[in-house]
Amino acid sequence: MAQSSSRPTVCIIGAGCSGFTTAKRLKDHGIPFDVYEASDDIGGTWYYNNPNGMSACYQSLHIDTSKWRLAFEDYPVPADWPDYPHHSLLLQYFHDYVDHFGLRQHIRFNTRVEDATRLPEGGWRITLSTGEVKHYDALCVANGHHWAARIPEYPGKFDGEQIHSHQYRTPFEPVDCIGQRVLVVGMGNSAMDVASELSQRPMAAKLFVSTRRGVWIFPKYYKGQPLDKNPAPAWLPKGLKQWLGARMVKGLVGKMSDYGLPEPEIGPFESHGTVSGEFLVRAGSGDITMKGGIERLDGKEVVFSDGSREQIDVIIWATGYDIRFPFFKDAAFTADADNRPPPLYKRIMKPGVPDLFYMGLAQPLPTLVNFAEQQSKLVAAYLSGQYLPPAPAEMERVIKADEDYYTGQYYAARRHTIQLDFDHYVRALKKELAQGARRAQAAGNALPVPARQQEEIAA
Repeated sequence: MAQSSSRPTVCIIGAGCSGFTTAKRLKDHGIPFDVYEASDDIGGTWYYNNPNGMSACYQSLHIDTSKWRLAFEDYPVPADWPDYPHHSLLLQYFHDYVDHFGLRQHIRFNTRVEDATRLPEGGWRITLSTGEVKHYDALCVANGHHWAARIPEYPGKFDGEQIHSHQYRTPFEPVDCIGQRVLVVGMGNSAMDVASELSQRPMAAKLFVSTRRGVWIFPKYYKGQPLDKNPAPAWLPKGLKQWLGARMVKGLVGKMSDYGLPEPEIGPFESHGTVSGEFLVRAGSGDITMKGGIERLDGKEVVFSDGSREQIDVIIWATGYDIRFPFFKDAAFTADADNRPPPLYKRIMKPGVPDLFYMGLAQPLPTLVNFAEQQSKLVAAYLSGQYLPPAPAEMERVIKADEDYYTGQYYAARRHTIQLDFDHYVRALKKELAQGARRAQAAGNALPVPARQQEEIAA
């Protein structure tokens, strides 16, 4: 652990992009920390075939965020990168970042946090998979939210092969889909990629996609430039920004029914954005057969909501993830049955718990890669006495207002509980940091989390 006699000690759970960018910011502020990573290396979900089982990468995956939007502020991406890099490039970028800023020495690999318990007087007791028990003054949770795969339950039983898209690696593994009748369930970004890959004629014998509702599919390019490269200004009113964006998207792609897809009953920005440069071409070429929602499973067949049935060999469930914090035993710190995490101020702090920070717990558009990098500005300033949040009642008011702003336009679904507009968030966070700095100065820049001596206990 980096040593300091005056700053609180911090435990960071996870060495994905949210964990190691948080670590970098704490290091810049002289705040001592340890990072615990269950795997043998950094990268989290972007570590292909991660031995901890938490990677959702498939071999052909290219990130849907352009390089212009995912770069860290103080570490540019390589100039020769393509607009939409392959996952291997992104992982190498992460390694270069960690090594450039000397973070690797602060990460304990192959070490899982089994339990995190908040002490009555404040601070945290951390139990590790090694059997060690450690005490920290503060806890940063960066364990990700794309690893606890969710498969819905349907009546009946399916006799073929089935996997979640989280397990999908290639058309051959972990299930050989070549020459098979494959059903992809869902219309999110993973479903787009997997269906586009398997629907090519040398792959699946027939590719079906099941969806309960139509969605808008955004192209990756607009006038030869990545669609997310030049966004509308963050200060633009939300309604106007969505109206302009919807008009542009509809002008670019036309009607979904023109491609043989179900027509959406909602606008382009009333659900989490689905981005694909290939799916519409595959659908329009007749390589994808669309089906409605699933009614039941029936041996080697699947029965759909319109009463039709299809013989299916393989089901790939692209049906999202549950938000989980397996190290918390206190339900107040976990997500509820509807996949809603605890109400968090600026998606970071739980009112009344001054020593706990959730990092990267959002589905920000257009990018999650550098989201926690922005959040870490508040955490580091707070732990060093340079930022102070408002009173708990005001925090609660702001939480509600923010949730209304960020999620109010979406239809109710588990996938929409942590939506967020990245550019608006960053602009609002900058203002809040300035206001919080004034509050901290008025309070004498006292440390809101007292520094205690770290204690190590042999289990």
